Amino acid sequence: MTTIQDIADRLGISKGTVSKALNGASDVSETLRKQVFDTAVEMGYSRLHRLKSNAKKLCVIIENMEYEDPHQFGYDIIMGFRQMAEPAGFIVEVVPVTDKFQKETPFDVFMLQNDYVGAFVLGFSLYEVWMKDFETTRTPVVLYDNYIPANLSIASVGIDNNEGMTLAVNHLKNLGHRKIGYLSTALGSHIMQVRYHAFFQAMKKNGLKADSSCSGASYYITQCIEKHLPRLLNMGITAIICSHDQIANAAIVQCQQLGYRVPKDISIIGFDDLPICAYTSPPMTTIRQNRVELGKCGFYAMSSILNQVSIGTILLHAQLIVRNSTGAAAEATKS
Repeated sequence: MTTIQDIADRLGISKGTVSKALNGASDVSETLRKQVFDTAVEMGYSRLHRLKSNAKKLCVIIENMEYEDPHQFGYDIIMGFRQMAEPAGFIVEVVPVTDKFQKETPFDVFMLQNDYVGAFVLGFSLYEVWMKDFETTRTPVVLYDNYIPANLSIASVGIDNNEGMTLAVNHLKNLGHRKIGYLSTALGSHIMQVRYHAFFQAMKKNGLKADSSCSGASYYITQCIEKHLPRLLNMGITAIICSHDQIANAAIVQCQQLGYRVPKDISIIGFDDLPICAYTSPPMTTIRQNRVELGKCGFYAMSSILNQVSIGTILLHAQLIVRNSTGAAAEATKS
């Protein structure tokens, strides 16, 4: 394990100067401080060996996900993580980040500067700057709905999206639906890609025909609904599975505005079971993610890595929540 003395020897400065730079002393210049942190990261210096003393800080790094209020998606995940981490003696800090911040500060430097021993990462797309840093980091990281291969310091948690999509397709097939479509936001995140492929696998497993023409994906929800929903309806699709609940809700509203009755003319299924699902009109059938359990699972994976157990991917079971947005198949005709 790289020590402070090793860093001092590399830079030709005293051990005390390195220690002061790492701990934010005011009498160390920003130029030297940056040089010390960059060298420490390059040499693989880690504060994990201080875990049993005072360096018991974890961070939840979050982007592209709302989390501050109880009805928002990330709130329960963070709460579940804290429910496990804080009784175990860890301080948990939530850190929202931006693209600009990631470009200015390498991930390992950020972790060293703030004395964090591990990070639980929520809401990252495939194109985040730090996703590249995660490939080589030696700092324990747990990714929600993301995946980095071949790094023993990285673990992934989520639900079994293949299971969830199979439950959705099975449900619609049992209701007599044979022409099922799929709507999604852009496939620029790992989880959107997973769900997209899971849809076609579930259709094939059920002996139902589906090709790319039965699906539509766009960056914005409104663009997806305006561009792809009318096309699917004109194809005679009688049921639509959506990559998440917001698209499903928008699809319900748009179908009703076009004169289609939900679920009499068209059945719609969401994914995630956000709090709004019970209050849409009609209430939405969806695939539930138990977000508190996902947060707890995130800490379980983090604790394992910190104890030298190389966790790969942990998937929780999905659950189908049947409400009133799905019903027996009928021809997709206007009332």
